[in-house]
Amino acid sequence: MTDSAVNYAKIEFVKSAFKMAQLPDERLPEIAFAGRSNVGKSSLINRLVNRKGLVKVSARPGKTQSLNYFIVDGKLYLVDLPGYGFARVSKKLQDDWQELVTEYLATSPTLRCVVVLIDLRHILKGQDRELVEWLRSRSRPFLIVYTKRDKLSNNEQAKQAASLDAALGLNKQDRVLFSAKTGEGKAELMAAIATFLR
Repeated sequence: MTDSAVNYAKIEFVKSAFKMAQLPDERLPEIAFAGRSNVGKSSLINRLVNRKGLVKVSARPGKTQSLNYFIVDGKLYLVDLPGYGFARVSKKLQDDWQELVTEYLATSPTLRCVVVLIDLRHILKGQDRELVEWLRSRSRPFLIVYTKRDKLSNNEQAKQAASLDAALGLNKQDRVLFSAKTGEGKAELMAAIATFLR
C-alpha cells in the first residue's frame, strides 16, 4: 500500500473498544496515535484527514477512555489511544486504560506504527521516555511527532527539537514537527506514515 493509494478524506468512525474482545473483526493495517493528555492527538488526526470535528477535541484531560477506531478509505485503521498523565479520572480507570493500551500495543498483529505525540514546547517527560523505551524494547515501530510547533519561533523550534532528539536518541529524519493549527508538517507526516504501510 502506498500513500497515493490512501484517500484520507474518506474516513469514518467505526467503534470504541473498552476491552480487547471489542476490537474490530476486520483485520486491516493499523496506525495508532499515543501521547500525554492534551498533547493534541484529536487535533492532529482531524488535521490529517481534513475533518474539523471527526475526533472530538476536549480541554478536559482524560476525555478519550477507549481505543477509538476510524477506517480510512476502507484500507486501514487510525486508532486514537487514551492519553496518559494528568487525566482527571479515578486511579482504577487509569489502571484499566493502561492495561488495555499495553495489551493492545504488545499483541496487535496488524499494528504497523505507533505515532507518539510529544509537545515541542516542553522538556521530555518521564512517561514519554518510558513509552518510547517500551516500544523499542518490543521492536514496535514508532514515529515521533513534536506537536504545537506554531507556538514557537523557528529558532525555538529547532532548539527544542534538537534537545528532545538528544533525550530520545533520535535522528532528525526520524521525527516530524507538526502544527494542527497551521497544517505545517502534515505532508511530512503523511509521507512518514506511508513508509509503514508498504
